[in-house]
Amino acid sequence: MSAEPLEFPDGAAWTAWLAAHQETTSEAWLRIGKKNAGSGLLAIGDALDGALCFGWIDAQRKGFDEISFLQRYCRRTARSSWSQVNVAKAEALIAAGRMQDPGYAEIAAAQADGRWAAAYVPQRDAEPPEELIAALTARPAALTAFEALSRSERYLLYLPVLKAVGAPARGRAVERVVASLTA
Repeated sequence: MSAEPLEFPDGAAWTAWLAAHQETTSEAWLRIGKKNAGSGLLAIGDALDGALCFGWIDAQRKGFDEISFLQRYCRRTARSSWSQVNVAKAEALIAAGRMQDPGYAEIAAAQADGRWAAAYVPQRDAEPPEELIAALTARPAALTAFEALSRSERYLLYLPVLKAVGAPARGRAVERVVASLTA
């Protein structure tokens, strides 16, 4: 972490900071209040809403103290994938009239290059992609190793397949998963 974490009392203060700094700053670490901790700090949902409005995204998270944690936010890049959760949040922010020009620009770029349509499902709803199941079925040792993993471990393993845009990229991601299970 390169700078002291920023603290905001609410989403409006974070949004004002983004409006003033988003063109000159590429990232920010925020101190976020834990749910029901009564910290008076910015809530995680409000932080993400503000970030999405300006074309930023949540990244790394670190523990901090008993009432808060640190969350890194940064500008999206041309390779930043979209989750279905964030697509839905962005659409709600547009409908509410809160989306800002930088956010619209990131959405337009994602729609143009296919990342928007390829938004990945959250872990709670995710199932292994069919092409991965087919590849695992063809390699019994890999399938056995996959089945021995917890649901969370499986998701982390096949998340790159879900995030891959286009059939060739998905195929390469499937190959990497199978190879990792047989190594």
